[in-house]
Amino acid sequence: MKRTGFAPDAATWDFVQLCLAVCAADLACPRATSADGWTRVIDLTVGLHEPVRWIGFEEHVEKMLKLLTGDYWKLHFVVGGEAPPAGKVEAAPHDCVCLLSGGLDSLVGGIDLVSQGRRPVFVSQLAHDDSAKQIEYARQLGGPNAHWQWSHGINFPGQREPSTRARSLAFYAFAVLAASRVGGEQVQVFVPENGFICINPPLVPGRVSSLSTKTTHPQFISMMQELLNGMGLSIVLDLPYRFKTKGDMLRECLNQELLEKFASGTTSCGRFRTYNRRHCGRCVPCMIRKGAFHAWGAGRDRTDYKHESLLVAEKSSGPDDAMAAALAVLTVQERGLERFLGATLAFAPTAYRESYRETMSRGLAEVEAILRRDGVL
Repeated sequence: MKRTGFAPDAATWDFVQLCLAVCAADLACPRATSADGWTRVIDLTVGLHEPVRWIGFEEHVEKMLKLLTGDYWKLHFVVGGEAPPAGKVEAAPHDCVCLLSGGLDSLVGGIDLVSQGRRPVFVSQLAHDDSAKQIEYARQLGGPNAHWQWSHGINFPGQREPSTRARSLAFYAFAVLAASRVGGEQVQVFVPENGFICINPPLVPGRVSSLSTKTTHPQFISMMQELLNGMGLSIVLDLPYRFKTKGDMLRECLNQELLEKFASGTTSCGRFRTYNRRHCGRCVPCMIRKGAFHAWGAGRDRTDYKHESLLVAEKSSGPDDAMAAALAVLTVQERGLERFLGATLAFAPTAYRESYRETMSRGLAEVEAILRRDGVL
């Protein structure tokens, strides 16, 4: 950090230290040993450079983490964290920060920002499967100096907890760190994710709470924003596509030629490593991806799927996501969208609830089109 010209203030640096400490605890605490095989009770002491600033925010952070990981957290902020790097301050030639994962939504988000004349710096978390894609997309969109790609560097002996519900905190830490190099009174940090996945409604009643990820859930983002404000950090988290489906994003992308060039090479699959860096074609993210491409236009999806069709005879060792999606569609048909959503949108202010509801309806319709195309329904 110091060599590359970073000199974040103490509030920024302590935010990074907190996020990475939570990521480490999340990886080190196996869910299998908990009473119900999922919910953990985690007592975490975090060394910060200026812990006094954080006094009074413990309960807020604990509730935020409960929403994200489904666990009960108890936090203690103490002296002992690393001091911020004191590099030679160099203002970056950017006007905002955009998360870039190597996925389809982040590609659309980057294309749209550049097409609107913005000068984003793209921030990525190193992922062995997607690192080269991140570099290529950032180079195409912003040039060779518009990309910061970091790893959390967490390493320890023994088994890791594979659910990693807190992994997104490293991403947010890197975004806030990057924002410290961007000029302006308030720095926008764009989180490009389609609204259906932001909400991630449980397709079946058993996948409630943190069993469905809350990485970009508007309620989580709101709580994160409140924390940043409380720390005096002039950063605005922006979910520009919270009322768009993945198909909406593809159809409305501001540079269709560039999108078509790279879209099929992006990564969406939840089982990408399981199938040797190949899209499985049947998990929930793959179904949403297929539905989006289908809504965008026939023949545009050149993704290499292990299962081109959702209707396969092969028995899966994991959950049958295609069946769950079909049950969700049938529930809506027979009992209505409100019955399917239940209390999913209870977090939303009244003024926005109908917009979220319409986004959920359109998102499920995109998945339904693929289920019917493949003969599952």
